[in-house]
Amino acid sequence: MEENHFKFTNSVVGVPLFFVLFLWFVYWLEIRFGFDFDENGILPRTFSGLQGVIFSPFIHSNIEHLYNNSIPLLVLLAALFFFYRKEAIEILLYGILLSGSLTWLIGRENYHIGASGLIYVLVSFIFFKGLQTQYYRLVALSLTVVVLYGGMVWYVFPKVDETISWEGHLSGLIAGFVLTFLYKKTEFKKVIKYDWEHPNYDPSEDKFMQRFDENGNFVNPPKPEIIEENQLEINPFFQSNSNVVYNFMKNKENTNEKNESKPES
Repeated sequence: MEENHFKFTNSVVGVPLFFVLFLWFVYWLEIRFGFDFDENGILPRTFSGLQGVIFSPFIHSNIEHLYNNSIPLLVLLAALFFFYRKEAIEILLYGILLSGSLTWLIGRENYHIGASGLIYVLVSFIFFKGLQTQYYRLVALSLTVVVLYGGMVWYVFPKVDETISWEGHLSGLIAGFVLTFLYKKTEFKKVIKYDWEHPNYDPSEDKFMQRFDENGNFVNPPKPEIIEENQLEINPFFQSNSNVVYNFMKNKENTNEKNESKPES
């Protein structure tokens, strides 16, 4: 896979924007018509609570909760669809299902709602997958994610904040890490521009490298050997000791090609 794997497409902007706008639309429906979608969240270890595995990322308790999740989702989804565009849809869907299922298994007996679990899926996947590929662009992306959202790791521990679902955060972190192993490591091949980048490159045959000695000092190339050419032997038949004198005469007007006088008419 070459560097043209990273391409800007409409999905880089369209999918994150649509996803976040849909979250705001769901919240608008709730406050406009007086719906209570909290009961559609994840209720651990109950059959009815399984619906929350799918619905919980789209439900938020208040506008502050929704706003705090919107900005990270825009950034992380855009990064996902730009750097992992082939796997992005599957990671998004499987991340929601896997993190929701883990929350259903380990969560407290309360309704768990919000897209924060999905945010932890994205942070975890982008960070660990970038380190696994060892490709400089994806490693830089991993470090950027750490700088922006590294502080979120404290909210996967219990009793840090009793008002948040640390179980959902922990489930998202685990789900993102597991997904990095379910997808094959992408191989990135650098475009070879120079001869020394080839694996079978031999410096001893390079004309430029021959100008340097073992210590890296510039040296003049050895002088080329002068090869004396053998003089050609001339056949004695074409040789003479007598001087040959040539006389050049101008053409005369009244002479023909055989140097004879033209007859008068």
